Amino acid sequence: MLRHLGWLFGLRRRRSRQAKTLDAKPFIDHRVKPVLMVDTVQEVAIYIHRFHNLDLFQQGWYQIKITMRWEDGDNVTRGIPSRVVQYEALESGSSGVWRIDDKDNSFFTQPFQIKYARQDVRLCMMISFTLPLQRYDGSATSAAILKFELLYAPTMDNSSTRQLEALPAAVHEFRIPPKALTGLHSYCPVHFDTLHAVLIDVSVHISVLKSAAYRRPATLSRVVSNSKNVSGSSAQSFKKALGLLASADKKMVSFVKALLGARDILLEEMTILSEAIEKSIDLSDFVSDMNNVPAVAGSGLGKEQNSLEKLHITFDLTSDDWLHELSKDHLSRLFHLLGTQLHYLWNMFLGFHRDNNTKILEYLRDLWRKDRRAEWSIWMVYSKVEMPHHFINSGMSDIINHSAHKRASSVLKLTDPAQLAANRAELHRRSIAQMRINNRSIQDMHILGDPMRVPIVMIERVLNAPRRTLSDNSYLRHVDMLDSGLLNAVNDEAEKTKATSSQKSARELKIVVFVHGFQGHHLDLRLVRNQWLMIDPKIEFLMSEANEDKTHGDFREMGQRLAQEVVSFLKRKKDRYARQGHLKSIKLSFVGHSIGNVIIRTAIADGLMEPFRKYLHTYLSLSGPHLGYLYSTNSLFNSGLWLLKKLKSTQVIHQLTLTDDPDLRQTFFYKLCKQKTLENFKNIILLSSPQDGYVPYHSARIESCQPASFDSTKRGIAFLEMLNNCMDQLRGPAPEAPHQQRVFMRCDVNFDMTVYGRNLNSFIGRAAHIEFLESDIFARFIMWSFQDLFR
Repeated sequence: MLRHLGWLFGLRRRRSRQAKTLDAKPFIDHRVKPVLMVDTVQEVAIYIHRFHNLDLFQQGWYQIKITMRWEDGDNVTRGIPSRVVQYEALESGSSGVWRIDDKDNSFFTQPFQIKYARQDVRLCMMISFTLPLQRYDGSATSAAILKFELLYAPTMDNSSTRQLEALPAAVHEFRIPPKALTGLHSYCPVHFDTLHAVLIDVSVHISVLKSAAYRRPATLSRVVSNSKNVSGSSAQSFKKALGLLASADKKMVSFVKALLGARDILLEEMTILSEAIEKSIDLSDFVSDMNNVPAVAGSGLGKEQNSLEKLHITFDLTSDDWLHELSKDHLSRLFHLLGTQLHYLWNMFLGFHRDNNTKILEYLRDLWRKDRRAEWSIWMVYSKVEMPHHFINSGMSDIINHSAHKRASSVLKLTDPAQLAANRAELHRRSIAQMRINNRSIQDMHILGDPMRVPIVMIERVLNAPRRTLSDNSYLRHVDMLDSGLLNAVNDEAEKTKATSSQKSARELKIVVFVHGFQGHHLDLRLVRNQWLMIDPKIEFLMSEANEDKTHGDFREMGQRLAQEVVSFLKRKKDRYARQGHLKSIKLSFVGHSIGNVIIRTAIADGLMEPFRKYLHTYLSLSGPHLGYLYSTNSLFNSGLWLLKKLKSTQVIHQLTLTDDPDLRQTFFYKLCKQKTLENFKNIILLSSPQDGYVPYHSARIESCQPASFDSTKRGIAFLEMLNNCMDQLRGPAPEAPHQQRVFMRCDVNFDMTVYGRNLNSFIGRAAHIEFLESDIFARFIMWSFQDLFR
């Protein structure tokens, strides 16, 4: 009766023990797996320094969302924001506070308001994410994905700062490879996309740490086994469990190796950072004792420390064989000791970073800048050619009869420069598919997300050649792979000269003028402008509007309007700089697209620009028809030009096709090529694309073409005279800098046209011509690989 009442009131019922026979096997639940009492975590600290508005189209409230996940896992296993440190007080333009969303383990910065272009918002905060490493046995074998989202809200009630109801506007993802997860300190600029062009100065700091929380070991079931439990399947489970227990030692060795490697990398990186920013950090005592286990005290192991001291172990960093000779107990103690050392070093680094965050960011950013050419060399091919003294008409001496001309024409079809360039780029693109990108750098998924879609850039450095006879033209024969070390040496020397001169100079006015093409808009070249601004934020830029909606008339009128606009802008900036201090020098650079390049050269030839030609610095031409449309091979486009001339009688079309005068030597283009429009530039970069059907390939590159070389008519002779007049301006140093060799490069950009499919733009060759305006990856490759040309 009382027993039944006890059951009713919930009292524990004592169960009878069953006698255990001598031959009975212990029962092990096959669902229970032995779990080590040690664990490691991936610590990723993300420092956000500032948000810089390059080219946001809309004013309003913005916010940054950050998440982390493993690349090979699902979206369930995410990094957890474990620590947030605000280095500085929030600016007045910010509203609300940062927050962490527990639903998806994401971090949100405080909302901030963007009101104008080139606005800076200082955020100055460090967010640490923790990624679990249970399935990787100490160190990760999968990459981690770091995701930045830009959130936007047009309006916000200032009286309520609890939460910004914003919508996602853009995403930028980065891949952190497994090699980098052992330990890395790197600059990581965030740009989002071409419609939301910003620059977020971010640095990423990574290490492996001992987990602060440990999983409790699985315990055996207290349920007594019976005859049914002691079956064949239970015996197999028991053997499986013993095997898992035996493999625990190997896992422990992996954990110790991961912590040992992470500790050494962190220590080395802290020493490098300390020396680079000239801020000392005292690690001498730690370094002297870290590899001698008995000498390290205070590991927190209590009485067990005495037994550890008896080991007298000294780390052999050249081999890990000694780890396999240690017992599991000793490995466990060594694991905790290394974990304590890593926590000590990591916390010391975080404190060091907080005191020197700006200097550390600047140092890491300088390293990132210097590594751009090496990082992006996968998609860039370098070569060099010699500039001939004079282009000649091969037809006058080589082609004797019609049959010889026919044989030569068939050969020329096989050796068409545009086709050769396209084939070369396609072969290189196929080789990229066989590559395995395996480095320690943080990878931008805008570029490395699909490497096959990235443009291939063929860079040809044109070098001056000694004077030759008319019968010896080595222009197309001497093509070698350019030693990138030579270019690096030139750039490094330029950097040293620039740094020395900048220290002595007072103020330098640097102006860049961007000129659109036919029926273009003044913002067409904003993507190139944004890259230039990131390389040199001190430039003053002019997005030319003088010829907007006025590109159908005479080139001379368009050039005059541009010259007036440039001179007016330059005088205003010059006066303002002079009022603020002594003006040391002026650099005037131009960027043009399509016929905008012809307008630029016409403006430079104008008398208004004569006093300012000595300031010309860098000229970047994007698919410009510098030699007109003679010998254009796009029959469909030529038909369209003929139709425009007949129906609208557009003056600019007549000038481009050299039909504005019956005498070719009296045409606009022939006279323009005789003008000294290129001579004063210190750096000239001509961008072309063999896929561009709107501008003849040879005209964009200012080089001869095979039909002209075998054309002995007046047209062929006039064309070669135009070409030689242009090349004479490029040969030798600029008049204003006779000691400095001019940089002259031709860059072929080969886009991935598969994204366009089969449409009209691809068929007529317009897609590649417009891609110069809608993509900025090619501009990143060229401009960041030769940064000294754009400063």
